[in-house]
Amino acid sequence: MPTRGVQMVDGVLFVCHANLCRSPMAEFLARRLLRDLPVTVTSAGTDAVDGGTMHPYAGAVAARTGADPAAFRTRRLRPEHLTRATLVLTATRRQRSVCTALAPAALHRTFTLRQFARLAAAAEAPAGGSGSPLRVAVAAAARARGRLQPATLDADDLGDPIGGSPADFRRCAEEIERSIRPVLALIGTAG
Repeated sequence: MPTRGVQMVDGVLFVCHANLCRSPMAEFLARRLLRDLPVTVTSAGTDAVDGGTMHPYAGAVAARTGADPAAFRTRRLRPEHLTRATLVLTATRRQRSVCTALAPAALHRTFTLRQFARLAAAAEAPAGGSGSPLRVAVAAAARARGRLQPATLDADDLGDPIGGSPADFRRCAEEIERSIRPVLALIGTAG
């Protein structure tokens, strides 16, 4: 329940395997893209070890957002991360399944990043919904879920650049940013 005089802040949580590459890059890219909205952006890994540093190539991508990734520390996904998030975006279908098993109540707001991008692009512009722009956008995308044909199995998964070159990390970051843009557009129509 909103508190009078206090603006409630929504949260987007990005989830990948180890919280070393994809989810931290998504966190930093989304922070830059969503900076004008009252939205917090965080990340975690289904199999992460708490306190690690970001992969150096992912750190280079994150630094290009204008933020300093030096203080970033990996964190293992916990149920409370999922219950606090307004929107959970995972790198793969496997991670989406882990999230919904950890916090079943998050099912209707948990998607793979690429899946949510497709849904956001196909969603009807929200018409005067009540709630924050992010919450309205999530509801609009969830409604679009029933209108779209199922995607191919690999269409929802974001490839893991671990073990790849700096160019592989940049390509992954470009795919992340391409996937965030329809989300941003849908939030814009909701607000």
